[in-house]
Amino acid sequence: MPTGIRLHRIQDRVRQELSQMLIRETNDPRLKNIFVNDVKIDKELAFAHIFVSAVEGASRSAEILEGLESASGFFRRALAARVELRAFPRLKFHWDPTPENADHIEKVLAGLREKK
Repeated sequence: MPTGIRLHRIQDRVRQELSQMLIRETNDPRLKNIFVNDVKIDKELAFAHIFVSAVEGASRSAEILEGLESASGFFRRALAARVELRAFPRLKFHWDPTPENADHIEKVLAGLREKK
């Protein structure tokens, strides 16, 4: 089991490499304009939970997650070649609603400021 610092470094490296792959190496139109917000890898290095969002918001979430799941084998092989680990974790993709929530909170606060 890796230490906390090493696990954090692995998570950051996976996030960076996957972000670059999404920009440069994918041709699937379902995977355009998406962002990797966070990567959480369990201590046993069995699973990498990848949290993504899109510019358009949650309207395309099902389509994006379907595209990511269909390309997960490609991503896992490419990441295993770039991030040196004895055994690379399986990828699980999740929709991250944080950007939409932050936008909603910002609109609420702006409305409150206008009322003053």
